[in-house]
Amino acid sequence: MNDTAFDQELDCKGMNCPLPILKTKKQVDTMESGQVLKMVATDPGSINDMNAWTRRTGNELLSHNVDDGIYTFYIKKT
Repeated sequence: MNDTAFDQELDCKGMNCPLPILKTKKQVDTMESGQVLKMVATDPGSINDMNAWTRRTGNELLSHNVDDGIYTFYIKKT
């Protein structure tokens, strides 16, 4: 159980690459610097995608976990 505080939540369950990343980018673009997005997905490729996207954009991947096929990411907008 992750108790990371977040400001917005995005449900990308059932979506395959590249939709989770595209929707995450769109959501993060609407947020203020320092806010945290919780993104939930079912695509196993989202782990590599989120790691690469946060490195490329400079946003911070605070944490991620996997529980019963659900991938949860906490992304801080920088």
